[in-house]
Amino acid sequence: MRALIGTVDILWITLDTLRYDVAASEWAPGGTPFLRDVIPEGWEPRHTPASFTYAAHAAFFAGFLPTPIGPGPHLRQYALAFPGSETIGPETAVFDTPDVPAGLRVAGYHTACIGGTGFFNRATPLGRVLPGLFDEASWNPGFGVTHPDSTRNQVDAALTILRAQDRVFLFVNLSAIHQPNRHYLPGAATDSLATHAAALRYVDGQLARLFAGLRRPTAWVLMSDHGTCYGEDGYVGHRLGHPNVWTVPYAEGLWKPTSGR
Repeated sequence: MRALIGTVDILWITLDTLRYDVAASEWAPGGTPFLRDVIPEGWEPRHTPASFTYAAHAAFFAGFLPTPIGPGPHLRQYALAFPGSETIGPETAVFDTPDVPAGLRVAGYHTACIGGTGFFNRATPLGRVLPGLFDEASWNPGFGVTHPDSTRNQVDAALTILRAQDRVFLFVNLSAIHQPNRHYLPGAATDSLATHAAALRYVDGQLARLFAGLRRPTAWVLMSDHGTCYGEDGYVGHRLGHPNVWTVPYAEGLWKPTSGR
């Protein structure tokens, strides 16, 4: 990333709560055709730095994206300068700022956040912390976890930003996969792995619209912030230390509008 800063747009997308096993199982048979096209090698399993949304994103915005599962150290794409770091290499984009959005702002980027889950709802002081890192941030109930067409609404907002800015760092927290997600599977009365997968299939179609709207070469990251449990070993939800929470799907690449990935 060190060489790319200033020459490309940057897009980070968190598919909030997406489990690695569900992402992989939908990718393999083509349940997510856009993601299968943009990630031809398939999802990479990684370890998230935290087990719930707020903590994971605080780490992401400090440069600590999900790490490869194998033993490290693993050099990072983005980092903040601090003494003793063992994961900064010659290709790492390093900023002498308190967070990555601030570093990209200094580098000439307009920084924009499109929230999804409750930690991006600026109605409370806590909900203003993460969006407050950006030049502009938006959230409304149409982006939230209970709206059945949240991803379409978020993509519409993202496309508006992309059309208005010449150099942008765009962060989008997609909320659709987070519970409740039973409305994505007709007839489902409760949330389950099946409704989780159905939500991902819905998101896939909307991501195709977003990537089609990228106007300039874009360094992108697709990742989950954490997984969640649906009764495995007696656990339900997240903010707990279960493999289905800690193992997340990750992918990155460089999108060129004229030729795709």
